[in-house]
Amino acid sequence: MAKKEYSFYPGCSSERKASASNYMVSIESMCKTLDIKLNEIPDWNCCAASIGYAQGGELPRHTMNARNIALSEKNVGNQDIVATCAACWLGAKESQERINHDKTLFGDINNILGEIGLKYEGKQNIRHMVEVLIEDFGYDELKKPVKKPLEGIKIAGYVGCQTNRPFGVHGESFENPKYLDKLTETMGAEAVEKYDQKVTCCGGALAFSEPEKAYVQINKIIESAYDFGAEMIVTPCPVCQMNVEVYQDMINKKFNKKYKIPVVYYSQLMAVAYGASAKEAGLDGNVVRATRLEEIAAK
Repeated sequence: MAKKEYSFYPGCSSERKASASNYMVSIESMCKTLDIKLNEIPDWNCCAASIGYAQGGELPRHTMNARNIALSEKNVGNQDIVATCAACWLGAKESQERINHDKTLFGDINNILGEIGLKYEGKQNIRHMVEVLIEDFGYDELKKPVKKPLEGIKIAGYVGCQTNRPFGVHGESFENPKYLDKLTETMGAEAVEKYDQKVTCCGGALAFSEPEKAYVQINKIIESAYDFGAEMIVTPCPVCQMNVEVYQDMINKKFNKKYKIPVVYYSQLMAVAYGASAKEAGLDGNVVRATRLEEIAAK
């Protein structure tokens, strides 16, 4: 029996061959080491992260999240729901907050779900994976399985906005959250304490709709990491990871820079530190190669 079990909502970006599939690979490796069992919600659907902002309407968005929650309640109602994607986590948590505090919306949601034989109760906790790691395990426990400390690597912890506001990790500052810095240090690397862009928005979907605005944001995030001597950026969010990594060539052209900095997930750091190979840590899925991590993984 696993040490910890959770109802798992993977989200679209973590699907095989999707944009954050390497994130899922590293999560699986990390969870194997920590003896975490993730029970995938059967027949889950998209969290509707975009449709509410594309004139799709609030009710459809909340209904889509409520369906996932209802499916979880029906199958593993005694477990917390865990998401690895910041947008999925935020969307599900926001929907739960709104539905649970609005009797009319609660009724409308259940009328809709009743048509497919589901009932929403909204009693399960909805958590991001980093909450689980920090709150259920703690840094001392997370340090115990470290086999290959990430010594000599300076890393900027880029939290982004979705895992920080409006909910965030318990006990963390909204302006200066420290959990990525602490996780980095727990894995043996050096956290760039003075990194001042850790909660700046990456621009999100503006990278598609209004790229010029997004590029300004991304440049600030990368520039600050370089200014404070970081060799790598770590994040808990697939959108942040994608924007800050894949648009570096565009940023270089626009701002006359020479950026080539790896942007990795916290779970990739942990997987390597726990002894995983580069492939098991999903490093082969990064656009900008994290060569320092690859070297440690190969030892």
